[in-house]
Amino acid sequence: MIGNLLFPFSISIMVKQGLTYNDLLKELRAKQYHPIYYLMGEESYYIDKITEYIANNILSESEKEFNLTIVYGTDVDITTIINTAKRYPMMSEYQVVIVKEAQAIRNIEKLSYYLQKPLLSTILVLCHKHGVLDRRKKIAIEIEKTGVIFESPKLKDSQLPIFISSYLKEKKIGIESKAIAMLADFIGADLNRMASELEKLIITLPFGQTQITPEQIEKNIGISKDYNNFELRNALIEKDILKANKIIKYFCENPKTNPIQMTLSLLFNFYSNLMLAYYAPDKSEQGIANMLSLKTVWQSKEYMKAMKKYSGIKTMQIISKIRYADAKSKGIQNISTVDGEILRELVFDILH
Repeated sequence: MIGNLLFPFSISIMVKQGLTYNDLLKELRAKQYHPIYYLMGEESYYIDKITEYIANNILSESEKEFNLTIVYGTDVDITTIINTAKRYPMMSEYQVVIVKEAQAIRNIEKLSYYLQKPLLSTILVLCHKHGVLDRRKKIAIEIEKTGVIFESPKLKDSQLPIFISSYLKEKKIGIESKAIAMLADFIGADLNRMASELEKLIITLPFGQTQITPEQIEKNIGISKDYNNFELRNALIEKDILKANKIIKYFCENPKTNPIQMTLSLLFNFYSNLMLAYYAPDKSEQGIANMLSLKTVWQSKEYMKAMKKYSGIKTMQIISKIRYADAKSKGIQNISTVDGEILRELVFDILH
């Protein structure tokens, strides 16, 4: 169930007539329904949430028995979907037909004929994950005439802190900034997993506590509050050689909880953004935030600090070194060097 969870910030997830995710949920809660919803995109989290809301809230429990149909595009043909959509509800104002894995439906273009005169008592939901429908096709044009096309793109890493804080705010739970960074760096832009971990943290909060701390994350998720990618990045920004090497030693001793690919991805994203920051016309916090499409100005402070420690040329060299380390970690031109040694060599190159 979605409950009152709203979309935390207005990135480019838009639907018919410029509607946002929040607007779409507002329509559904107001019982303003469309004959068809085509939910698509790389980020499955919001597709699942909309689908769950429609499945759980439009029909009563007794109505669901005869009027809720859930099928999979891998198991059903387009003719069956159309015939099901044309069926009238039994003892209910609506029937809901949900088709998961809609990207697997063959000859989906045939649905266009049904959409020219859809049954208004049917709410047809097509879930197309990890891809999008070509909006130039006839079926997309027909959907937009009478229904909704919802696109859910993958969130950028820079958008994760706001997702985390907003998600918890809806639950009336606070979180420390370091704890946000730990979660964002460790889990990444997998929103389903992120929501699951946040729910785990909420459940495990001590009685009377409404603030998630790094210590709680360390205890319940297994991320060290002192030895993690967030702290490594800070050590590199500050050029704190001792701290950086302590973290790398910890990573080498705990490779399962600190895989090299996760660390390399984080470092690559940071230094790539740092390279872009040098090209910002306005080098103020707001100017860099605008250049990097950061959602909050405070995120630009790290880049401003790093620009004082690393030149543009050095940053380019670091990016090259990270790419080389990534190739070595995948066995390219590398027979025996283990991940720990690759990471230790990379950190040395960054700091010297």
